[in-house]
Amino acid sequence: MAKPRIALVVGTRPDAIKSAPVVLALRRHPELCETLLLSTGQHREMLDQALAAFGLQPDRDLGIMKPGQSLAGISCAALEGLDRAMEELRPDYVMAQGDTTTTFIASLAAFYRRIPFGHIEAGLRTGDLMNPFPEEFNRRAAAIVAAQHFAPTRWAKENLLAERCDPSRIFVTGNTGIDAVLAVAEREPQNWFPDHKGRVLVVTTHRRENWGEPQAAIARALRRLAERYDDLLVAVAMHRNPIVRETLLPILGDAPRTVLMEPPEYARFVKLMQRATLILTDSGGVQEEAPAFGVPVLVLRETTERPEGVQAGTAKLVGTDEERVFAEAARLLEDPLAYAAMAQAVSPYGDGKAAERTACAVLRFLGQNAPEVDEWAH
Repeated sequence: MAKPRIALVVGTRPDAIKSAPVVLALRRHPELCETLLLSTGQHREMLDQALAAFGLQPDRDLGIMKPGQSLAGISCAALEGLDRAMEELRPDYVMAQGDTTTTFIASLAAFYRRIPFGHIEAGLRTGDLMNPFPEEFNRRAAAIVAAQHFAPTRWAKENLLAERCDPSRIFVTGNTGIDAVLAVAEREPQNWFPDHKGRVLVVTTHRRENWGEPQAAIARALRRLAERYDDLLVAVAMHRNPIVRETLLPILGDAPRTVLMEPPEYARFVKLMQRATLILTDSGGVQEEAPAFGVPVLVLRETTERPEGVQAGTAKLVGTDEERVFAEAARLLEDPLAYAAMAQAVSPYGDGKAAERTACAVLRFLGQNAPEVDEWAH
């Protein structure tokens, strides 16, 4: 009997980071399955850098992106490319993670081919279909067709149960992003800002709903923080999207002790998070990763599909209002007790074993003799 062929589909940097541990976990069982990595190339350079941090390269790269491509254009190109790949490769099972356009299209392509689909990081919800856009739709749509749901937390599982997903198909695994960040942190040296002895504020802001004035307000708050605290270095990892840069550069270009940098490759960014005193971000992945290092996170959004961190005290929603962003960051920089309460809160996102739990659940679904899955129980 032929071994089942499992295809993992990635397209963006978060896809690569959170899928890589699952690829590696499945490939630790070569006697049970064949594992292929497919890339749509939705985020070209950042995707390649993230995969390289784990020693991975795609087995098939669709290279779908073109300058100025719309969401509809990305979707059409990805669907056509993935459908051709699935016809040629004949996978027995397809997987993708999270809520990117690549993930939604991978689930749709698998559904059209009647191939079971496994959704990594399933069950995240804000309850608002338009926020974040289009991610909330993408993850809900993927859940409709999923044969297996790999929920990172019990809260995510409850969301799926509320949508009447089959309880026997839901597995609480922890988040594979924690597997990734812990593995990289363990092996990489830390060499960020060796000449700066003070505190470091790390910032990432790229989400579509924050483009324009919200991002400008964030930038003004950052400038005020840099001007107020002489020991503070502000490190802004700028997304490659020109819309983001056109907003940030005029406000922060000449701000004191402010470093506007290209997005660091994944391994370097992990070490940047470890170097941080405080992180301001609208990234979902960073909300999960930073608490693994005891770094408080202020979330530059009005809603989050990761409320576990807010409930645990590792993160706080602050939105994009200039005065609030400034005041919340200043409070943590000035109040040791408030800072310690967030820094010492226990991360709810995982224990570094999510990928192996996921791999075993998939193999058992495919009739292979893999170990029973023990759920992540924070």
